[in-house]
Amino acid sequence: MPSIDQISGNVDASSVANALASSNSASRTPKQTMDSEMFMQLLVSQLKNQDPSSPMDTNAMIGQTTQLAMMEQITNQTTTANEGFSLQMRIAASNMVGREVSYTGADGKPVTGTATSVSFADAVPKVTVAGKEIALDLISGISASTSN
Repeated sequence: MPSIDQISGNVDASSVANALASSNSASRTPKQTMDSEMFMQLLVSQLKNQDPSSPMDTNAMIGQTTQLAMMEQITNQTTTANEGFSLQMRIAASNMVGREVSYTGADGKPVTGTATSVSFADAVPKVTVAGKEIALDLISGISASTSN
């Protein structure tokens, strides 16, 4: 940080150069989303730099913190819903093993076969039918296996 001569109020040029060099050498990746930490930094900056003769409206500040809390809860609920949906897809795919499934082939014709295994490697589970992996969302029908 630049040092200021307490007597004359002049800024030491070498300390400014050192401060600039250290700030430029540190690599920063900018945040692309606003989170609670950034909101609090903005709020603190706003409070520090407010005009003492016209302070910030407390109702506006309470409204902003309420909006932040609501945003965090919505984000948490979205994450939970996505995890629940992913789990439901995995359960549905697992329940297909040993059953006859049908899907539309690459040639546009319906294909039917027995599901032998499931892969959870991708976001959408893949069901193996006759040695071919089919994404769960491409399966159009399920019936009980005919070979028991």
